[in-house]
Amino acid sequence: MSSNGARLSIAALVFSAVGFMGWVTDEGWQEKAAPPVPGDVDTNGYGSTLGDDGKPLKHGETVDPVRAVRRAVRDIEAKERVLKACFGPNVTLFQYEWDTYVRLSGNVGEHRVCNSSIPGKLQAGEYEAACRTILDFNKFRDRTKPKVKNPKTGAYEYPLVELRGLTLRRQREYRQCMGEPQ
Repeated sequence: MSSNGARLSIAALVFSAVGFMGWVTDEGWQEKAAPPVPGDVDTNGYGSTLGDDGKPLKHGETVDPVRAVRRAVRDIEAKERVLKACFGPNVTLFQYEWDTYVRLSGNVGEHRVCNSSIPGKLQAGEYEAACRTILDFNKFRDRTKPKVKNPKTGAYEYPLVELRGLTLRRQREYRQCMGEPQ
């Protein structure tokens, strides 16, 4: 793990320009709202699922590059607020760790990150274990398949499906979280 100085309080951290470039690279550009993979929700711009009005995108809805950047910044700021609250005020991170968790939440949702073991591991100072947990997020809910019963909750949900591209993305995010050169 790289040690680029001291970790900072998450209160002092904001998503960096390097993090933003990784975000737009990972999400890619999409003018018209469509699912990025079959069975996923519609996105456009740089991975936004919500329009300017904050409502879910309608299939085929278009966005221009300027509005797409504004939406991405809006989405990132909202995710940062949620992550800071669930990680807790005493957590300290390197910038690259913070960028990684924000990018992860942009892809899987900040509430999934908050409901995972990541916050507890960070609060316990188990930084490497928290980074390793990123590798667990290599599946998505496939809405093209019938719902199945979750044995833990009893609720019917769309099945989780592993995607090679998502696995590779999580491996990159894990390495970034560990401070490895990208």
